[in-house]
Amino acid sequence: MMFAAATAALVVAMLLALVRALLGPTVYDRVLAVNSFGTKTVLMIAVLGFLAGRPDFMDIALLYALINFIGTLAVLKFFRYGDMARPGGRPTAGEGD
Repeated sequence: MMFAAATAALVVAMLLALVRALLGPTVYDRVLAVNSFGTKTVLMIAVLGFLAGRPDFMDIALLYALINFIGTLAVLKFFRYGDMARPGGRPTAGEGD
């Protein structure tokens, strides 16, 4: 019963994060909402793994958390610098020779 309530609360929080991602006034609000949605997805995978009696779901949840974190950093870097290269876009000495 307690895990069903936790799952329901997670679904509501995920819906609120999804609404914020769609309606956010700035790009950073939307990125934060998507990151929050990913974190709640990790929690959902962990709770469902516990309910199903499958502890190997925790490995999947940890992998998804890592992908979520790296993806958030990549998107923020892209919005800050305009591309995924170094800021400035010029190669340093020794690069491209």
